[in-house]
Amino acid sequence: MGPAATQRAALEPVAQRLLHQFKEAQVRYKAAQANKDKTAQDEVRDEMNALLLFKNDMGGFVHLYTFLSQIFDYASTDIEKRFLFFKRLLPLLQFGREREGVDLSSVKLTHHNLKNEGKRALSIGGDDLPKLPPITGVGSGSVQDKQKALLAAIIAKVNDLFEGELTDDDQLIYVNNVIKGKLLESESLRLQAQNNTKAQFAASPTLAAEILNAVMDALTAHETMSSQALNSQKVRDGLKEILLGPGQLYEALRDPE
Repeated sequence: MGPAATQRAALEPVAQRLLHQFKEAQVRYKAAQANKDKTAQDEVRDEMNALLLFKNDMGGFVHLYTFLSQIFDYASTDIEKRFLFFKRLLPLLQFGREREGVDLSSVKLTHHNLKNEGKRALSIGGDDLPKLPPITGVGSGSVQDKQKALLAAIIAKVNDLFEGELTDDDQLIYVNNVIKGKLLESESLRLQAQNNTKAQFAASPTLAAEILNAVMDALTAHETMSSQALNSQKVRDGLKEILLGPGQLYEALRDPE
């Protein structure tokens, strides 16, 4: 048996067992959502959180080993074996993204749609044409203009966050309505926002946990984006950055009116 076959023999049973656990928990979570069984939802969510935490801990071990091994010799083959096992196992643990058939998860689509609307005559002369209003003082834009700018900023950032065939509206609703709406319901986050600076709030473990919980709660209705967020700390960090930036989550929690 060659090295590749040996690796597969060691990795596949572990990966399949963990993926099966998550997928089975995902099914039970959706059933609990459909039955509006809050207790069952919390129990299954804890199981899914444990699997995600286990994956994150493995990632932390790999990163730490990679860094420290350049400084000193561990003098332990067991630690190196654990590092190599975790390093090979991590890419296989695509929790929530199990698919049959062709895997298109690495394909990134843009959101441009070009349409030919025919030729148009543009006149630049004549005194009867309407004039553009002059530029007034800086900062005199309306509240609507500022809201539009914030929404545009969210779209610009979220387009680089998720993969797959998703429209701007899909992503905007998911981040600014679904996830943000669930976070605004958290009394713990409201108290933290009101009693801490924005930097302290951004570093709160409660915020990270509530984002993960919100993503899980949205799994049924928004499976594509929630699955990507569940599977990637980078996506969850990106969600937090957007929510704290143009999403204005901190400000909304401090001033709910």
